Amino acid sequence: MEFNKIFAAILCAGILGMVSGIAAEMLVEPEHLAQPAYPIEGVEIVAGAAGAAGGGAAALEPVEPLLASANVANGEKIAGQCKSCHTFEKGGPNRVGPNLWGVVGNHHAHAEGFAYSAAMAGLKDKTWDFAALNEFIYKPAAAVPGTKMGFAGLKKTQDRADLLAWLNAQSDKPLPLPAAGATPVKADAPAGGAPAPAKEAGPAATSADKPSQPQGEARPITPGGNTGSTKAPQEAPKPATPAGGAAPKN
Repeated sequence: MEFNKIFAAILCAGILGMVSGIAAEMLVEPEHLAQPAYPIEGVEIVAGAAGAAGGGAAALEPVEPLLASANVANGEKIAGQCKSCHTFEKGGPNRVGPNLWGVVGNHHAHAEGFAYSAAMAGLKDKTWDFAALNEFIYKPAAAVPGTKMGFAGLKKTQDRADLLAWLNAQSDKPLPLPAAGATPVKADAPAGGAPAPAKEAGPAATSADKPSQPQGEARPITPGGNTGSTKAPQEAPKPATPAGGAAPKN
C-alpha cells in the first residue's frame, strides 16, 4: 500500500512538471541569440539565410590573376592549419581527410583507400583545377553539398591563392601557373574573342579540275607537225608548177 502511494506521488509530480513547462513556453517566448555566446575559431557565423546584403550570394573572386605572384611561404603556413586532418607529402597516409599530394590537376576523390562521401565520389570524373579548388576552399559545404569536410573555408582571396600556389608545388607534375593578371577562360570560349580557326583547305586541284584552254590557244607542237590547235587546219600550199609545163596529174 505504501509503495503505491509513493509511485502515485512521483507520477503526479512528473505530470505537473511537464504541464508547467509547456505552459511556461506558451506564456514566455525565449530570446534566441543572433550569434553564439562563445564563438569557435574556424567556424563561420552566418547572420541569416539571405546574408547580410539581403540578396543572393556574391560572385566568387577568382584566384588565377594572383597565382603567378602568390606568396608560397604564406601558403605553406596556411596549410599548417590543415595538417590535423590532411597529409601533404608523397605517399602520406589518409587521416580524417585524404592525403593531398598531387591533388591539383587530379580528379575529385583522387586518394586511393579513402572513404569519401557519396557526393564527392560522384564527382570522380571532374578535375581539381584552380577554379574548382578555389570554390571548394572558399566554402566546401556549398561547393560540394554533402561533403564530409567540416572546414568553414578561407574567405580571403589572397590566402586561397597563396595556398593553391603552394599546394600545386606538392606534386610530381605541377600545373603551369597562369600569367599575372590572367583572366580565367572557359575551355569552350576562346580568349579575347579570337576568331574561329580557318577551315581546312581542300585537296589541291588536279589537272582534271583545271579549266580547259580556250579555243585557238596554241599548244605544244607534237611529232608530225601537228600543233594541237583546235582551229581547223589550213590547206597545205600546192607545189609550184614547173616552168613551161602543166602541173603533173595525180
